[in-house]
Amino acid sequence: MPDEAMTEETNTIAPMGMADMANYIGVPFGPSPWITVTQKMIDEFADATGDHAWFHTDPERAKRELPYGDSIAHGLFTLSLTVKMMGEMVRSQGQGRALNYGYDKVRFLAPVVTGSRIRMRGEVVGAEPKPDGGVVIRMRMTVEIEGGDKPALVMDWMEIGWPA
Repeated sequence: MPDEAMTEETNTIAPMGMADMANYIGVPFGPSPWITVTQKMIDEFADATGDHAWFHTDPERAKRELPYGDSIAHGLFTLSLTVKMMGEMVRSQGQGRALNYGYDKVRFLAPVVTGSRIRMRGEVVGAEPKPDGGVVIRMRMTVEIEGGDKPALVMDWMEIGWPA
């Protein structure tokens, strides 16, 4: 791993491009800054997706009927927040191009209760060259809940990158 590519104060990695991420296998990065998950954010996600299940959008009922004391975020909303968190941990120098290649082994292990703070950590765990010159980078990502015993989410995130 290039020395100048890791920023100690934020533990952010700065590859020259996504294809350069292959040089970071085994290197943990993060955590991202904390994000507070609000009811407004959950409601806006519910409006965007049409998923208005009461345990997401009715805090009063959730307080009465759920063991968590409040409503909970959609698992897919938590997953969508990983894009923001990733952008705060990986600072590509912009050489080459990259696209989201997909997710593997996505698991929602603990609910994100409204008002919780979450953040993400990652580690590059693999790189697979493709015939077109691209490289699929596999990153193991964990979304933590502040004060939680279990992570909210674990997954393998894959990006494909091509050199400039």
